[in-house]
Amino acid sequence: MNKHSDPTVLQNFAAGKHRLVSLAILPLALIAAGMLAGCETQFPLPTDAPKEQPAKTSELINLREGDVLKISFPGSPTLDTTQQIRRDGKITMPLVGEVDAAGMTPSALEKKLLDLYAPQISSKQVTVEVVSSSLTVYVTGMVLRPGKILSDHPISALEAVMEAGGFDYTKANPKNVVVIRREGNVMQNYKLNLKAVLQGEQNAPFFLKPDDIVYVPERFSMF
Repeated sequence: MNKHSDPTVLQNFAAGKHRLVSLAILPLALIAAGMLAGCETQFPLPTDAPKEQPAKTSELINLREGDVLKISFPGSPTLDTTQQIRRDGKITMPLVGEVDAAGMTPSALEKKLLDLYAPQISSKQVTVEVVSSSLTVYVTGMVLRPGKILSDHPISALEAVMEAGGFDYTKANPKNVVVIRREGNVMQNYKLNLKAVLQGEQNAPFFLKPDDIVYVPERFSMF
């Protein structure tokens, strides 16, 4: 009998050929599985997945004395007004009188005005826009360029000194800097150790208010 016509031989040959085909297919299957696994990270998030929303600019700004506000009533334009926040932190609004504004965000002031004007307006909408913001402080004493400092953003006592040219280190005593501030009808003095701030020993900045006076005393001064 021809060995090639032996059924047993043919069966063994077929089985061996099947194993070779299986071995050849296995790497391809593994590659395909890897590709599928890698693709899993590309699936989009479900539509109901929570998304982080950026904070509105109006939620990040605190109004302060000296800011000029444009306040609009879309449904009652006769109430529109543009005015500056006074030193006492208030504005004067038609029909409702004085309203505290300093320290609030524009959106918080909008809500407050909506509550105050609820009986007078039909359109429940008020917009508060900061037209201009300026902070005037004064730096005197042992600095290189004493005088008035204008800033369009909150400024600390140390930053005001730097704007004034920095300390005159041949004379200045940065350990006993004084901020003079009018609070109502009273003048208050706040003593600051700006040397400790410069050396990194204190991190909390002392932010100034409009018309504050930063006085850098001379070394060995009794002030």
